[in-house]
Amino acid sequence: MAFLGGLFASDMAIDLGTANTLVYVKGKGIVLNEPSVVAYHVKDGKKQVLAVGEDAKLMLGRTPGSIEAIRPMREGVIADFDVAEEMIKHFIRKVHRKPGFFSRPKIIVCVPHGATPVEKRAIRQSVLSAGAHKAGLIAEPIAAAIGAGMPITDPTGNMVVDIGGGTTEVAVLSLGDIVYARSVRVGGDRMDEAIVSYLRRQHNILIGEATAERIKTSIGTARMPDDGRGQSMEIRGRDLLNGVPKETEINQAQVAEALAEPVQTICEAVMTALEATPPDLAADIVDRGVMLTGGGALLGELDLALREQTGLAITVADESLNCVAMGTGKALEYEKQLRHVIDYDS
Repeated sequence: MAFLGGLFASDMAIDLGTANTLVYVKGKGIVLNEPSVVAYHVKDGKKQVLAVGEDAKLMLGRTPGSIEAIRPMREGVIADFDVAEEMIKHFIRKVHRKPGFFSRPKIIVCVPHGATPVEKRAIRQSVLSAGAHKAGLIAEPIAAAIGAGMPITDPTGNMVVDIGGGTTEVAVLSLGDIVYARSVRVGGDRMDEAIVSYLRRQHNILIGEATAERIKTSIGTARMPDDGRGQSMEIRGRDLLNGVPKETEINQAQVAEALAEPVQTICEAVMTALEATPPDLAADIVDRGVMLTGGGALLGELDLALREQTGLAITVADESLNCVAMGTGKALEYEKQLRHVIDYDS
């Protein structure tokens, strides 16, 4: 029997996300959830990792010139191969506690449906280099649907919309596989960028990534508030006119205006998927509705905005943040039944 820190590997499932990485250990569930951020400095031409995860995220936007804090994942795929490999190694060691005392585990990683063969190969190679003896890939929409408890193996249509940090995956599933899927490179990061851009244009104030994320999670909304204003919060940034720090107030109506474009892109992706769905499966989706998963699903009133556009029942999954990791973990636990959705080929 597998156990941590022993002679045998504990097989793992990894949700290698743009914003956060979650690790699921077979028989134990989700054991790690940390930001996908790495801080390093360059010495003798080589990158030396200083911090990973939570510690590195605290450094974002606050590093001196000699240190860089980056997200090695961009839009769901690896942007910096070497740094991503170090990040995966760090998380595997953190889970196993005692590196060197365990054999090489089998690891399944979820990837966006729209990932290219080159991007998939980069993820697989990083996982193998980080210590896996076998690396499998599973499409993110399938993992999200499994994690949300959708009956994807039934001969009925199920639609899942997984809104992650870098991408939104819209998929129609039936009989355990994808009938139609579309990946749009819009997610939580694009929403943060939209807020930064809006405040720079409309208020001549420059804010950082962390402040934009705080605005989104605190008062972010996909629909204009009924009173035309909604809740508000105080934010601090740099005044672009005179270069000094400045404090100002932002309300929900302004955030809704800032997020209008990424929200519309997500709505259009759902509408396109519905138009491309075979009639019988579309009828099932009318009956069952659409399931929202991922961190972006928690944006205020996004379900209502989608309902207004599509006319369908929209449900936000329980623990939507963990759906992809849970689904990838279930694919690991029930590998024999779900073998057809896991890709072990190079």
